[in-house]
Formats: sequence, C-alpha cells, structure tokens
Amino acid sequence: MFSEHSIVVSGVSKCFPIYDRPADRLLQMLYRGRRTFGREFWALRDISFSIARGETVGIVGRNGSGKSTLLQMICGTLSTTSGNIEVKGRVGALLELGSGFNPEFTGRENVYMSAAVLGLSREETEHRFDDIVAFADIAKFINQPVKTYSSGMALRLAFAVQSQIDPDVLIVDEALAVGDARFQAKCFDRLKRLKDNGTSILLVTHSSDQIVNHCSRAILLDSGSLIMQGEPRDVVNKYMDVLFGGERQAAEEVAPELIVSGSTEHGIDHIPLSLAQDVFADKAGYNHHEYRWGDGAASILDFSLRADSHEPHIVMSGQSIHLSASIRFNRTVVRPIFGVTIKTREGVTVAGTNSELLSDEVHTHGLGEAGSGVVAHVKFRCALASGDYFISLGVASRTEETIVPHDRRYDAVHFTVAPTNTFYGLADLEMSMDISEAARRQ
Repeated sequence: MFSEHSIVVSGVSKCFPIYDRPADRLLQMLYRGRRTFGREFWALRDISFSIARGETVGIVGRNGSGKSTLLQMICGTLSTTSGNIEVKGRVGALLELGSGFNPEFTGRENVYMSAAVLGLSREETEHRFDDIVAFADIAKFINQPVKTYSSGMALRLAFAVQSQIDPDVLIVDEALAVGDARFQAKCFDRLKRLKDNGTSILLVTHSSDQIVNHCSRAILLDSGSLIMQGEPRDVVNKYMDVLFGGERQAAEEVAPELIVSGSTEHGIDHIPLSLAQDVFADKAGYNHHEYRWGDGAASILDFSLRADSHEPHIVMSGQSIHLSASIRFNRTVVRPIFGVTIKTREGVTVAGTNSELLSDEVHTHGLGEAGSGVVAHVKFRCALASGDYFISLGVASRTEETIVPHDRRYDAVHFTVAPTNTFYGLADLEMSMDISEAARRQ
C-alpha cells in the first residue's frame, strides 16, 4: 500500500480523560484503573482514510470537531487510543503559529534548531539557509530574537523552514490564515511545487475557496466522526450544511397572500413567478445537482434568469442580467435576509451580495409574515469571461448569535458565458490602454 500512499489512517479513535479536580487525576493514577475518578471525552471515533503520494487533501470541520487532534496523531505528537496510523517519509508540520520556535533564540538559531529536528544536517541547513531567509522575507531581522517578531514574521519563517526541507508529507493547520494575500500566494505556489514533486499535503482551513482551489479531495469531520470524504466541492457544501442548519425540513403547505403580476422596470419585463408551488426544477437553466438545505421556514419556489429581455441559454459577456426569485414564508421570519452568489464551475466565488449588505438600497422590514411571499430581483452586468457559472440563492435570518438558514439552494441555476476575445482572466475590468511616443532628447 505504501507504494501508493503516504498516509494510511485505520480505525483511529482518541479518548481524553476529563477530571473535575486535579486530585482526581492523582487518585486515578494511584488506583491504576480499579476505580474511575473522571469521565471520558472521545475527540475522535473510528476515523479511516488514506492519502496518495502527491495528493493534496483538505480537512474541514467546526471548531472542536477533532481536526487538530487528528493532525497531532499523524505527526506523532499524540498517541492513538485505538487504531493505527502509518506515515511514510519525512513529515513537515505547521500545527501552530511558530510552533517549535524558542522565542529567546534569534531567527537564525531557530532555523538551525528546527531544521535539525526535521532531520537536516548543519551542512544541509547552511546550503538552504539563504533560500529560507529569502522566502520568509525577514533578512533584516534574522539575527533578532523571535520574541520581537510580529505574528506574520514568525509565520513566514516557520513556513519557510518546513517547506524548504522538501518533506514527503506536509501538514498545514490554519497557519496561512494570518498571512497577507501576497504571502498566501507565495505559499500556495510553493505548495503546488511540492505537490508536483510528490509531497502529500494535508491542509486544514476554514476557507472554502482554498479547499476547492488547491485540494484534489476533502474530508469533513464533525464531533469526532468522519462525516464525508470526496470531491472538494461536495464536501464544502456538506460543511456549510453542518455549520448552518442541518438537513432541510419539509415546508408547511400554506396559501400565499401575495401574487406577483408582470411589470416593467429598467426596460426589462418582469414575468409572473409561482408562489404557490415549487416549480424551480422545471425552469430552463436549473441545475439538477444543486445542494439544498434549511429549516423550511421559507421556500424558494421559482426563478427567472433573463439577459437583455431574453431568457438566456448562453449569455454574452457585457450583457445586462436580470435574476428574479420567488420566496414563500411558511412560518414567520423576522427581518429576512435574501442572498445571491455566483461561482465558477470549479467552485470559486466570483461575486455575491445580500439584502443586509445592501440595507441602504433594500428594505426588508415588515416582510416575512407566515403565508406571505415576495419576489427578489437582482440585476448585474455580466462582465465574466467565457465558461460555465452557477448561481446560489438563499433566504435566512439573524439571531443574536448566528445566521439561521431557511432555504439555501447552492449551485441551483446554471448559465454559460460565450467566448470573447477582448480580455482574458476571470472578469472584464474594462481596462483601457494608451501608448504615446516619449519626447526625444535634443
């Protein structure tokens, strides 16, 4: 198996004993298991998966789901209660910001110390030292104590050491979250090169876009159990489900009080949308692979996507788009929030907004009474490059502590942007160019 896999996790569980008093811990040691003075907390239960050589796998889950415990066991800093973990080759790990650094030592001393712990000889470290310092971009401070570094400087140095050793397995646990955009881009470029050279990478992050963009597979943990593993986009959708509200409940059948009739606004005719039945899946452009969840207090029943007054199959870059969606409230919702997001086929978010962000323009006060309905209209200029795109729609409300999803239809509407030869990239920023001849010297 190890000819193909760098990590094999088989039936791993981890239990921590919890004691209410320090004296109970001592008594447990003295009684040697004949009596129990504490209680058990299972951080992980029966986790199994494998990671191929050169594969990048993302791990997602709520705080307390067991992600860090799992990574520490893979690194060997924690033992398993049951099960087995086999890791092939040299392991590099960023489990905590600057972990392993002595704050009293200088950056230079910490580089040599960390490299030695990772198995590099002094000669090998000297050979790579300039590359490490250049990557961390802290040459002016390399001889200063690490305790004087900012969090970003410590992170850059720690990542530079771990990535420059060319590990067989590299584990990154939320470490890149504190880096700026420039450093993150440099890190992910380095991760790509490591992957191409056969390094297996475990990336733990709360950023859905990072999981979709940089991972070939993803794993979802919750409450110590492995909930799902597979395609990053599918796992991220399930992760959103776990975060925001569980499985969708059946909506109550109520008679709508609001019926939308055709009207004209900004040159685009509004067409009637259903507020009585869910006909969303009957419309052209519906994506049968949508991911839907919510508590059922509201239902998104119908939609219309029109480009310059024509219902589009293929949209031209630069056209005006008008998206309408009907929402029925099955139970009373206080201050509902309506949202829309556009993503690429790969799951990268292009743009999104909601009625709360646009509160100066969109007023939802007084809406949301049980049995009533509304139609939300969204207009935008399609400045996108050619390709396939998916629209997600949602209605939610806010409590004092969290967002409550009532109906979220992820990747529910599909449209295609036709090829264009006026720009390249992801979006048309309407760049202009002017070239003038410089004045000649006399």
